Amino acid sequence: MASLPNTLSFSSSLSTTATLLPCRRFVAFPRRRFSVQAKIREIFMPALSSTMTEGKIVSWIKSEGDKLSKGESVVVVESDKADMDVETFYDGILAAIVVADGETAPVGAAIGLLVDSPEEVAEAKAKAAQSAPSPAAPSAAAPSAAALETTPPPPPPAKSVSDGPRKTVATPQAKKLAKQHKVDIATVVGSGPFGRITPADVEAAAGIAPSKSNVSPPVSPAPAAPTPAPKSAAGSAAPAPIPGSSVVPFTTMQSAVAKNMVESLSVPTFRVGYPVTTDALDALYEKVKPKGVTMTAILAKAAAMALVQHPVVNATCKDGKNFVYNSNINVAVAVAINGGLITPVLQDADKLDLYLLSQKWKELVEKARAKQLQPHEYNSGTFTLSNLGMFGVDRFDAILPPGQGAIMAVGASKPTVLADKDGFFSVKNKMLVNVTADHRIIYGADLAAFLQTFSKIIENPESLTL
Repeated sequence: MASLPNTLSFSSSLSTTATLLPCRRFVAFPRRRFSVQAKIREIFMPALSSTMTEGKIVSWIKSEGDKLSKGESVVVVESDKADMDVETFYDGILAAIVVADGETAPVGAAIGLLVDSPEEVAEAKAKAAQSAPSPAAPSAAAPSAAALETTPPPPPPAKSVSDGPRKTVATPQAKKLAKQHKVDIATVVGSGPFGRITPADVEAAAGIAPSKSNVSPPVSPAPAAPTPAPKSAAGSAAPAPIPGSSVVPFTTMQSAVAKNMVESLSVPTFRVGYPVTTDALDALYEKVKPKGVTMTAILAKAAAMALVQHPVVNATCKDGKNFVYNSNINVAVAVAINGGLITPVLQDADKLDLYLLSQKWKELVEKARAKQLQPHEYNSGTFTLSNLGMFGVDRFDAILPPGQGAIMAVGASKPTVLADKDGFFSVKNKMLVNVTADHRIIYGADLAAFLQTFSKIIENPESLTL
Protein backbone atom coordinates (compact mmCIF):
# COMPACT_ATOMS: atom_id res chain seq x y z
CA MET A 1 0.00 0.00 0.00
CA ALA A 2 1.39 3.42 -0.93
CA SER A 3 2.29 5.67 1.98
CA LEU A 4 0.59 9.00 2.49
CA PRO A 5 2.84 12.08 2.34
CA ASN A 6 3.16 12.23 6.11
CA THR A 7 4.89 9.28 7.68
CA LEU A 8 6.28 8.58 11.11
CA SER A 9 8.44 5.76 12.39
CA PHE A 10 7.65 4.29 15.79
CA SER A 11 10.07 2.46 18.00
CA SER A 12 9.49 -0.56 20.18
CA SER A 13 11.15 -1.69 23.36
CA LEU A 14 12.21 -5.12 24.56
CA SER A 15 10.63 -6.30 27.75
CA THR A 16 13.89 -6.12 29.67
CA THR A 17 14.37 -2.40 29.14
CA ALA A 18 12.52 0.84 28.54
CA THR A 19 15.13 2.08 26.08
CA LEU A 20 14.03 4.87 23.76
CA LEU A 21 14.82 4.08 20.14
CA PRO A 22 15.13 6.77 17.46
CA CYS A 23 12.21 7.87 15.26
CA ARG A 24 12.44 9.51 11.89
CA ARG A 25 10.81 12.76 12.90
CA PHE A 26 9.38 12.40 16.39
CA VAL A 27 10.40 10.81 19.64
CA ALA A 28 7.90 8.60 21.42
CA PHE A 29 8.49 8.18 25.13
CA PRO A 30 7.49 4.61 25.93
CA ARG A 31 5.75 3.81 29.17
CA ARG A 32 5.49 0.18 30.13
CA ARG A 33 2.00 -1.25 30.34
CA PHE A 34 2.80 -4.92 30.66
CA SER A 35 5.73 -7.27 30.63
CA VAL A 36 6.48 -9.30 27.52
CA GLN A 37 9.05 -11.92 26.67
CA ALA A 38 12.14 -11.21 24.63
CA LYS A 39 11.59 -10.63 20.90
CA ILE A 40 8.02 -9.46 21.53
CA ARG A 41 8.05 -5.71 20.99
CA GLU A 42 5.49 -3.11 21.95
CA ILE A 43 4.30 -0.56 19.41
CA PHE A 44 3.77 2.69 21.28
CA MET A 45 1.48 5.64 20.67
CA PRO A 46 3.92 8.23 19.26
CA ALA A 47 4.09 11.90 20.21
CA LEU A 48 3.22 13.68 16.97
CA SER A 49 3.55 17.17 18.44
CA SER A 50 4.79 18.91 21.56
CA THR A 51 1.22 19.48 22.80
CA MET A 52 -0.10 15.98 22.10
CA THR A 53 -1.03 13.99 25.22
CA GLU A 54 -3.07 11.25 23.57
CA GLY A 55 -3.76 10.02 20.06
CA LYS A 56 -6.63 8.39 18.27
CA ILE A 57 -6.27 5.37 16.01
CA VAL A 58 -7.86 6.38 12.71
CA SER A 59 -7.31 2.98 11.12
CA TRP A 60 -4.90 0.09 11.11
CA ILE A 61 -3.41 -0.31 7.64
CA LYS A 62 -2.16 -3.76 8.56
CA SER A 63 -4.10 -6.57 10.24
CA GLU A 64 -3.12 -9.04 12.91
CA GLY A 65 -0.90 -11.74 11.43
CA ASP A 66 0.45 -9.55 8.61
CA LYS A 67 4.19 -9.59 7.98
CA LEU A 68 5.80 -6.17 8.23
CA SER A 69 8.91 -4.78 6.63
CA LYS A 70 10.98 -1.97 8.04
CA GLY A 71 9.67 1.40 6.81
CA GLU A 72 6.21 0.04 5.92
CA SER A 73 3.12 2.02 6.99
CA VAL A 74 1.20 0.18 9.69
CA VAL A 75 -1.35 2.49 11.30
CA VAL A 76 -2.83 5.97 10.82
CA VAL A 77 -2.85 8.07 14.01
CA GLU A 78 -4.82 11.28 14.55
CA SER A 79 -3.06 13.90 16.63
CA ASP A 80 -4.52 17.22 17.74
CA LYS A 81 -4.01 18.70 14.27
CA ALA A 82 -3.28 16.07 11.63
CA ASP A 83 -3.53 12.43 10.59
CA MET A 84 -0.19 10.73 10.07
CA ASP A 85 0.97 7.37 8.79
CA VAL A 86 3.15 5.51 11.27
CA GLU A 87 5.86 3.24 9.86
CA THR A 88 7.40 0.21 11.52
CA PHE A 89 11.01 0.45 12.58
CA TYR A 90 11.45 -3.34 12.49
CA ASP A 91 10.72 -6.37 10.37
CA GLY A 92 8.31 -8.79 12.00
CA ILE A 93 4.71 -9.93 12.40
CA LEU A 94 1.89 -7.78 13.77
CA ALA A 95 0.82 -10.24 16.46
CA ALA A 96 -1.85 -8.27 18.31
CA ILE A 97 -3.66 -4.95 18.08
CA VAL A 98 -4.12 -3.53 21.57
CA VAL A 99 -5.93 -0.28 20.64
CA ALA A 100 -8.54 -0.74 17.93
CA ASP A 101 -9.75 1.67 15.24
CA GLY A 102 -11.49 4.72 16.69
CA GLU A 103 -10.04 4.28 20.17
CA THR A 104 -7.62 6.62 21.91
CA ALA A 105 -4.53 5.97 24.00
CA PRO A 106 -2.09 8.20 25.90
CA VAL A 107 1.25 9.01 24.33
CA GLY A 108 3.64 6.20 25.18
CA ALA A 109 0.94 3.57 25.68
CA ALA A 110 1.21 0.27 23.84
CA ILE A 111 -1.11 0.10 20.84
CA GLY A 112 0.14 -3.15 19.29
CA LEU A 113 2.58 -6.03 19.60
CA LEU A 114 5.25 -7.04 17.11
CA VAL A 115 6.98 -10.44 17.10
CA ASP A 116 9.74 -12.04 15.06
CA SER A 117 8.26 -15.49 14.44
CA PRO A 118 4.81 -17.14 14.13
CA GLU A 119 5.52 -19.23 17.23
CA GLU A 120 5.39 -16.10 19.38
CA VAL A 121 2.02 -14.85 18.07
CA ALA A 122 -0.07 -16.85 20.56
CA GLU A 123 2.02 -15.66 23.49
CA ALA A 124 1.73 -12.03 22.31
CA LYS A 125 -2.06 -12.33 21.98
CA ALA A 126 -2.27 -13.70 25.52
CA LYS A 127 -0.22 -10.78 26.84
CA ALA A 128 -2.39 -8.33 24.91
CA ALA A 129 -5.53 -9.87 26.41
CA GLN A 130 -4.06 -9.54 29.90
CA SER A 131 -3.22 -5.88 29.32
CA ALA A 132 -6.64 -4.91 27.95
CA PRO A 133 -8.85 -3.08 30.47
CA SER A 134 -11.43 -5.42 31.96
CA PRO A 135 -14.94 -4.56 30.76
CA ALA A 136 -17.17 -3.10 33.41
CA ALA A 137 -20.62 -4.37 34.17
CA PRO A 138 -23.26 -3.12 31.73
CA SER A 139 -25.02 -1.11 34.41
CA ALA A 140 -21.77 0.70 35.26
CA ALA A 141 -20.33 1.18 31.76
CA ALA A 142 -23.55 2.48 30.19
CA PRO A 143 -25.94 3.94 32.78
CA SER A 144 -29.57 3.46 31.90
CA ALA A 145 -32.30 6.05 32.10
CA ALA A 146 -33.30 4.67 35.50
CA ALA A 147 -29.76 5.16 36.76
CA LEU A 148 -29.77 8.79 35.63
CA GLU A 149 -32.89 9.40 37.72
CA THR A 150 -31.28 8.32 40.97
CA THR A 151 -29.04 10.14 43.37
CA PRO A 152 -25.51 8.73 43.40
CA PRO A 153 -24.56 7.27 46.79
CA PRO A 154 -21.72 8.75 48.80
CA PRO A 155 -18.57 7.83 46.85
CA PRO A 156 -16.02 5.54 48.46
CA PRO A 157 -12.81 7.15 49.72
CA ALA A 158 -10.04 7.52 47.18
CA LYS A 159 -7.92 4.42 46.91
CA SER A 160 -4.31 4.15 45.93
CA VAL A 161 -3.47 2.23 42.78
CA SER A 162 -2.91 -1.39 43.68
CA ASP A 163 -0.93 -2.58 40.67
CA GLY A 164 2.35 -1.00 41.70
CA PRO A 165 4.01 2.34 41.03
CA ARG A 166 3.24 3.92 37.69
CA LYS A 167 2.91 7.34 36.16
CA THR A 168 -0.47 8.96 36.78
CA VAL A 169 -2.42 9.52 33.57
CA ALA A 170 -5.31 11.97 33.79
CA THR A 171 -7.27 14.17 31.43
CA PRO A 172 -6.55 17.93 31.57
CA GLN A 173 -10.01 18.57 33.05
CA ALA A 174 -9.40 15.95 35.73
CA LYS A 175 -6.12 17.63 36.70
CA LYS A 176 -7.87 20.98 36.88
CA LEU A 177 -10.62 19.60 39.10
CA ALA A 178 -8.09 17.86 41.34
CA LYS A 179 -6.30 21.13 41.90
CA GLN A 180 -9.58 22.98 42.47
CA HIS A 181 -10.89 20.49 45.04
CA LYS A 182 -7.45 19.82 46.60
CA VAL A 183 -7.48 16.13 45.71
CA ASP A 184 -4.20 14.21 45.49
CA ILE A 185 -4.58 12.87 41.97
CA ALA A 186 -1.98 10.17 42.60
CA THR A 187 -4.42 8.46 45.00
CA VAL A 188 -7.35 8.40 42.57
CA VAL A 189 -8.28 5.21 40.75
CA GLY A 190 -8.91 5.89 37.07
CA SER A 191 -11.90 4.36 35.32
CA GLY A 192 -10.97 5.48 31.79
CA PRO A 193 -9.07 3.57 29.11
CA PHE A 194 -5.72 2.22 30.35
CA GLY A 195 -6.58 3.43 33.86
CA ARG A 196 -6.79 7.06 32.85
CA ILE A 197 -8.31 9.35 35.50
CA THR A 198 -11.45 11.16 34.33
CA PRO A 199 -13.16 14.23 35.82
CA ALA A 200 -15.82 11.95 37.29
CA ASP A 201 -13.13 10.00 39.17
CA VAL A 202 -11.81 13.21 40.73
CA GLU A 203 -15.30 14.39 41.68
CA ALA A 204 -15.97 11.04 43.30
CA ALA A 205 -12.74 11.32 45.29
CA ALA A 206 -13.71 14.84 46.35
CA GLY A 207 -17.06 13.60 47.64
CA ILE A 208 -19.27 15.51 45.23
CA ALA A 209 -21.80 14.27 42.71
CA PRO A 210 -20.46 13.93 39.15
CA SER A 211 -21.26 16.84 36.87
CA LYS A 212 -23.57 16.51 33.86
CA SER A 213 -20.71 16.97 31.39
CA ASN A 214 -18.85 13.91 32.57
CA VAL A 215 -20.08 11.14 30.33
CA SER A 216 -18.02 8.40 32.05
CA PRO A 217 -19.23 8.23 35.67
CA PRO A 218 -17.11 6.34 38.16
CA VAL A 219 -18.07 2.76 38.88
CA SER A 220 -19.98 2.62 42.16
CA PRO A 221 -22.40 0.25 43.91
CA ALA A 222 -26.06 0.41 42.93
CA PRO A 223 -27.95 3.07 44.93
CA ALA A 224 -30.10 1.82 47.76
CA ALA A 225 -33.14 3.93 47.00
CA PRO A 226 -34.13 6.08 44.01
CA THR A 227 -35.22 9.68 44.29
CA PRO A 228 -37.41 11.68 41.89
CA ALA A 229 -34.61 13.76 40.33
CA PRO A 230 -30.82 14.01 40.48
CA LYS A 231 -29.35 16.70 42.66
CA SER A 232 -26.33 18.81 41.83
CA ALA A 233 -23.47 19.49 44.22
CA ALA A 234 -25.27 22.64 45.40
CA GLY A 235 -28.41 20.65 46.17
CA SER A 236 -30.62 21.98 43.37
CA ALA A 237 -32.29 19.75 40.82
CA ALA A 238 -30.19 19.18 37.70
CA PRO A 239 -31.80 20.46 34.48
CA ALA A 240 -33.48 17.85 32.33
CA PRO A 241 -32.03 17.31 28.85
CA ILE A 242 -33.71 19.26 26.07
CA PRO A 243 -35.97 16.95 24.04
CA GLY A 244 -34.43 16.04 20.72
CA SER A 245 -30.94 17.18 21.73
CA SER A 246 -27.87 15.01 21.29
CA VAL A 247 -24.40 15.00 22.80
CA VAL A 248 -21.55 15.19 20.29
CA PRO A 249 -18.06 14.55 21.71
CA PHE A 250 -15.20 16.76 20.59
CA THR A 251 -12.89 15.51 17.89
CA THR A 252 -9.21 15.45 18.75
CA MET A 253 -8.72 18.71 16.85
CA GLN A 254 -11.67 20.40 18.58
CA SER A 255 -10.30 19.31 21.95
CA ALA A 256 -6.94 20.87 21.09
CA VAL A 257 -8.59 24.12 19.99
CA ALA A 258 -10.69 24.23 23.16
CA LYS A 259 -7.61 23.65 25.31
CA ASN A 260 -5.74 26.48 23.58
CA MET A 261 -8.66 28.84 23.95
CA VAL A 262 -8.88 28.16 27.68
CA GLU A 263 -5.13 28.70 28.04
CA SER A 264 -5.42 32.04 26.28
CA LEU A 265 -7.62 33.31 29.13
CA SER A 266 -4.55 33.45 31.37
CA VAL A 267 -2.87 36.04 29.12
CA PRO A 268 -3.69 39.75 29.68
CA THR A 269 -4.60 41.06 26.24
CA PHE A 270 -5.76 44.32 24.71
CA ARG A 271 -7.10 45.20 21.28
CA VAL A 272 -6.39 48.03 18.88
CA GLY A 273 -8.34 48.75 15.68
CA TYR A 274 -7.07 50.63 12.65
CA PRO A 275 -8.75 51.67 9.36
CA VAL A 276 -6.75 51.00 6.20
CA THR A 277 -7.52 52.35 2.72
CA THR A 278 -7.29 49.52 0.19
CA ASP A 279 -7.72 51.11 -3.26
CA ALA A 280 -4.05 50.57 -4.15
CA LEU A 281 -4.13 47.08 -2.64
CA ASP A 282 -7.20 46.14 -4.68
CA ALA A 283 -5.49 47.37 -7.84
CA LEU A 284 -2.40 45.30 -7.08
CA TYR A 285 -4.51 42.22 -6.39
CA GLU A 286 -6.28 42.49 -9.73
CA LYS A 287 -2.87 42.72 -11.38
CA VAL A 288 -1.25 39.70 -9.70
CA LYS A 289 -4.34 37.50 -9.28
CA PRO A 290 -3.96 35.96 -12.79
CA LYS A 291 -0.46 34.88 -11.74
CA GLY A 292 -1.85 32.80 -8.88
CA VAL A 293 -1.34 35.27 -6.03
CA THR A 294 -3.99 35.18 -3.30
CA MET A 295 -5.15 38.02 -1.07
CA THR A 296 -4.08 35.99 1.97
CA ALA A 297 -0.52 35.86 0.66
CA ILE A 298 -0.53 39.63 0.08
CA LEU A 299 -1.76 40.34 3.62
CA ALA A 300 0.73 37.88 5.14
CA LYS A 301 3.58 39.47 3.20
CA ALA A 302 2.53 42.97 4.30
CA ALA A 303 2.29 41.88 7.94
CA ALA A 304 5.72 40.23 7.77
CA MET A 305 7.30 43.36 6.32
CA ALA A 306 5.76 45.44 9.11
CA LEU A 307 7.00 42.97 11.74
CA VAL A 308 10.56 43.45 10.48
CA GLN A 309 10.34 47.07 11.63
CA HIS A 310 8.54 46.23 14.90
CA PRO A 311 10.14 43.04 16.28
CA VAL A 312 8.44 43.34 19.68
CA VAL A 313 5.11 42.49 18.02
CA ASN A 314 6.75 39.28 16.81
CA ALA A 315 8.07 38.44 20.30
CA THR A 316 6.86 35.70 22.63
CA CYS A 317 6.23 35.59 26.39
CA LYS A 318 5.60 32.13 27.86
CA ASP A 319 6.38 32.22 31.57
CA GLY A 320 5.49 35.79 32.51
CA LYS A 321 9.07 36.47 33.62
CA ASN A 322 10.86 37.13 30.33
CA PHE A 323 10.16 37.25 26.63
CA VAL A 324 11.94 36.16 23.47
CA TYR A 325 12.60 38.14 20.32
CA ASN A 326 11.99 35.58 17.57
CA SER A 327 14.67 35.64 14.87
CA ASN A 328 12.23 34.25 12.26
CA ILE A 329 9.00 35.84 11.15
CA ASN A 330 6.59 32.94 10.74
CA VAL A 331 3.08 34.09 9.89
CA ALA A 332 0.38 31.58 10.84
CA VAL A 333 -2.92 31.96 9.00
CA ALA A 334 -6.17 30.59 10.44
CA VAL A 335 -7.95 28.13 8.13
CA ALA A 336 -11.35 26.53 8.76
CA ILE A 337 -11.38 22.86 7.82
CA ASN A 338 -13.91 20.11 8.24
CA GLY A 339 -14.27 19.47 11.97
CA GLY A 340 -12.02 22.19 13.29
CA LEU A 341 -9.55 25.02 12.83
CA ILE A 342 -5.85 24.96 12.02
CA THR A 343 -3.17 27.57 11.39
CA PRO A 344 -0.68 26.62 8.65
CA VAL A 345 2.52 28.63 8.97
CA LEU A 346 4.25 30.63 6.26
CA GLN A 347 7.80 30.39 7.56
CA ASP A 348 10.18 33.30 6.92
CA ALA A 349 7.36 35.19 5.22
CA ASP A 350 9.43 38.36 5.10
CA LYS A 351 12.17 36.68 3.05
CA LEU A 352 10.00 35.04 0.36
CA ASP A 353 8.82 36.95 -2.69
CA LEU A 354 5.08 37.34 -3.12
CA TYR A 355 4.72 34.72 -5.85
CA LEU A 356 6.68 32.03 -4.00
CA LEU A 357 4.82 32.87 -0.79
CA SER A 358 1.46 32.43 -2.52
CA GLN A 359 2.53 29.10 -4.01
CA LYS A 360 3.67 27.92 -0.58
CA TRP A 361 0.35 29.00 0.90
CA LYS A 362 -1.68 26.98 -1.61
CA GLU A 363 0.39 23.89 -0.80
CA LEU A 364 -0.18 24.36 2.93
CA VAL A 365 -3.95 24.76 2.50
CA GLU A 366 -4.16 21.57 0.45
CA LYS A 367 -2.22 19.65 3.11
CA ALA A 368 -4.31 21.17 5.90
CA ARG A 369 -7.60 20.10 4.33
CA ALA A 370 -6.18 16.61 3.79
CA LYS A 371 -4.98 16.62 7.44
CA GLN A 372 -1.45 15.96 6.24
CA LEU A 373 0.44 18.90 7.75
CA GLN A 374 3.69 18.15 9.52
CA PRO A 375 3.80 19.56 13.10
CA HIS A 376 6.39 22.22 12.21
CA GLU A 377 3.98 23.43 9.52
CA TYR A 378 1.30 24.39 12.04
CA ASN A 379 2.94 24.98 15.43
CA SER A 380 5.90 27.24 14.55
CA GLY A 381 3.99 30.51 14.09
CA THR A 382 5.25 33.70 15.74
CA PHE A 383 2.35 35.93 14.57
CA THR A 384 -1.14 34.97 13.41
CA LEU A 385 -3.40 36.39 10.71
CA SER A 386 -7.15 35.72 10.66
CA ASN A 387 -9.08 36.94 7.61
CA LEU A 388 -12.87 36.88 7.65
CA GLY A 389 -13.14 39.71 5.17
CA MET A 390 -13.68 37.17 2.39
CA PHE A 391 -17.00 36.33 4.09
CA GLY A 392 -18.11 39.96 4.20
CA VAL A 393 -17.36 40.43 7.92
CA ASP A 394 -16.44 44.07 8.40
CA ARG A 395 -14.84 43.77 11.86
CA PHE A 396 -14.13 41.20 14.55
CA ASP A 397 -11.73 40.44 17.38
CA ALA A 398 -9.51 37.37 17.37
CA ILE A 399 -8.38 35.33 20.40
CA LEU A 400 -4.63 35.34 20.98
CA PRO A 401 -3.08 31.89 20.43
CA PRO A 402 -0.95 30.69 23.36
CA GLY A 403 2.75 31.25 22.80
CA GLN A 404 2.40 34.23 20.46
CA GLY A 405 2.50 37.96 21.00
CA ALA A 406 -0.22 39.15 18.64
CA ILE A 407 -2.94 38.12 16.20
CA MET A 408 -4.40 40.30 13.46
CA ALA A 409 -8.09 40.17 12.49
CA VAL A 410 -8.76 41.50 8.99
CA GLY A 411 -12.25 42.61 7.98
CA ALA A 412 -13.78 43.16 4.56
CA SER A 413 -12.85 46.06 2.34
CA LYS A 414 -15.95 48.20 1.68
CA PRO A 415 -16.66 51.52 -0.08
CA THR A 416 -16.61 54.33 2.48
CA VAL A 417 -17.32 58.05 2.18
CA LEU A 418 -14.30 60.02 3.35
CA ALA A 419 -13.64 63.73 3.79
CA ASP A 420 -10.18 65.22 3.20
CA LYS A 421 -8.64 68.11 5.13
CA ASP A 422 -10.17 70.62 2.73
CA GLY A 423 -13.68 69.28 3.29
CA PHE A 424 -14.02 67.51 -0.06
CA PHE A 425 -15.76 64.14 -0.03
CA SER A 426 -14.69 61.04 -1.90
CA VAL A 427 -15.49 57.34 -1.86
CA LYS A 428 -12.65 54.96 -1.12
CA ASN A 429 -12.41 51.30 -0.18
CA LYS A 430 -11.50 50.83 3.46
CA MET A 431 -11.02 47.83 5.72
CA LEU A 432 -10.79 47.63 9.50
CA VAL A 433 -7.90 45.75 11.07
CA ASN A 434 -8.05 44.73 14.74
CA VAL A 435 -5.00 43.35 16.53
CA THR A 436 -5.16 41.45 19.83
CA ALA A 437 -1.83 41.54 21.69
CA ASP A 438 -0.17 40.27 24.85
CA HIS A 439 -0.01 43.33 27.10
CA ARG A 440 2.86 41.86 29.11
CA ILE A 441 5.29 42.56 26.27
CA ILE A 442 3.43 44.76 23.77
CA TYR A 443 2.09 48.16 24.75
CA GLY A 444 -0.37 50.47 23.07
CA ALA A 445 2.28 52.64 21.43
CA ASP A 446 4.04 49.56 20.05
CA LEU A 447 0.88 48.25 18.46
CA ALA A 448 -0.15 51.65 17.10
CA ALA A 449 3.25 52.07 15.45
CA PHE A 450 3.05 48.60 13.94
CA LEU A 451 -0.43 49.29 12.52
CA GLN A 452 0.73 52.58 11.04
CA THR A 453 3.55 50.77 9.25
CA PHE A 454 1.18 48.04 8.07
CA SER A 455 -1.24 50.67 6.77
CA LYS A 456 1.50 52.45 4.81
CA ILE A 457 2.54 49.18 3.16
CA ILE A 458 -1.05 48.38 2.19
CA GLU A 459 -1.71 51.87 0.89
CA ASN A 460 1.54 51.86 -1.11
CA PRO A 461 1.93 48.18 -1.99
CA GLU A 462 4.63 48.44 -4.66
CA SER A 463 7.22 47.15 -2.19
CA LEU A 464 5.29 43.87 -1.84
CA THR A 465 6.30 42.75 -5.34
CA LEU A 466 9.99 43.66 -5.06
